[in-house]
Amino acid sequence: MDFQIYGITNLFLLSIVLFCCVCSTAFVQENANSKPQVAAVNSNSILVALLDSHYTELSELVEKALLLQTLEEAVSKHNITIFAPKNEALERDLDPEFKRFLLEPGNLKSLQNLLLFHMIPTRIVSSHWPARVHSTLYSGDENVVRISGKNKDLMVSSAKVIKEDDIVKPDGVIHGIERVLIPKSVQQDFNVRRSLRSISAVLPEGAPEVDPRTHRLKKPAPVPAGAPPVLPVYDALAPGPSLAPAPAPGPGGPHHHFDGESQVKDFIQTLLHYGGYNELADILVNLTSLATEMGRLVSEGYVLTVLAPNDEAMAKLTTDQLSEPGAPEQIMYYHLIPEYQTEESMYNSVRRFGKVKYDTLRLPHKVVAEEADGSVKFGQGEVSAYLFDPDIYTDGRISVQGIDGVLFPIEEIKVAPVAATVAKVVAKPRRGKLMEVVCGTRMGSFAFASCH
Repeated sequence: MDFQIYGITNLFLLSIVLFCCVCSTAFVQENANSKPQVAAVNSNSILVALLDSHYTELSELVEKALLLQTLEEAVSKHNITIFAPKNEALERDLDPEFKRFLLEPGNLKSLQNLLLFHMIPTRIVSSHWPARVHSTLYSGDENVVRISGKNKDLMVSSAKVIKEDDIVKPDGVIHGIERVLIPKSVQQDFNVRRSLRSISAVLPEGAPEVDPRTHRLKKPAPVPAGAPPVLPVYDALAPGPSLAPAPAPGPGGPHHHFDGESQVKDFIQTLLHYGGYNELADILVNLTSLATEMGRLVSEGYVLTVLAPNDEAMAKLTTDQLSEPGAPEQIMYYHLIPEYQTEESMYNSVRRFGKVKYDTLRLPHKVVAEEADGSVKFGQGEVSAYLFDPDIYTDGRISVQGIDGVLFPIEEIKVAPVAATVAKVVAKPRRGKLMEVVCGTRMGSFAFASCH
């Protein structure tokens, strides 16, 4: 016979207690399923060791890439091996332009992929160095690195291991390597950003027009397709600081009758295929913004003739000629003529008039041309160049004429004599020599990766 307390039996009380226990257990399990717990990283973890290590450049990039939580989850599941580039590889040896690309907020995914490409979800020590391919924490198409070598010649892909077993912890190992490993996907993203495809030559819609006499804005007037540009090329090239809006669209207008970007890209590719003009192509695309500027001018209806010095001529430039700020741009501006000239038209002019002075985009300097030895000779005195490769590229808007020397205004020749007689010419010229010199003068301790 059940004992009753205020009408409630012991059996009923026991039922209530059991029901509450079941409900609380279900609630705890539901919360555990909705928020999976990651094992906390202790002070003896490989991640803590990395952040406190002498690999300061790598640890800073890991924090900037917001990868700490991802790596905590990885070490909670298995050991990891980190191939850590030395600080110099990330600080001085890496292309500064490529490093700026990685640190831009819009390229966070590329930075993450690059760092995860240096990490393997397994423990590898130097005493058990497996010569095979390993998958990395990077989940892209090319997510493997090849480990090879024996004894002291350990390799990770194309990078040499310089400090094996540098940091050893229960949940991972860090090996020091001499250079940065770059997956193809990250390199392709950078190349696309740097290539001419990314050049923005979009013409402004309905932009105000500038009076070329007063340099003040006036009401825009319709420009028929095919008509010459409203502004002189110098105003379109470098409008004064008082001109906040962009110049009015040229004859291309919103219909893009002239695609300057494609034409500039075509002539640079033609230079590369022609051979012997790699230095000029490097300057236009990588070292300056001239390719972008030329594409914009052609899109607005202007025409240009490029006097293109060949690689042998470029190799004779000295550090003194390139040390001033903006020197590569000023040199190239002196080789851009705001007219459309072919080898035939220039030769006919010099045969008829003797000497012809062509305007250049480097105001107010002009380049002098005259007939010599059945060809066209540019410049004066010892600093002169012959038309060496005629009509490399002609499309009606851009004309490229190859010359065998670098031209300077006569005023500069008196101050700085030509360097052809004193400069050392490398026996085997390589591509990028001019970029190496300019990068060295501009960046100080930094150097482009292509210079090494």
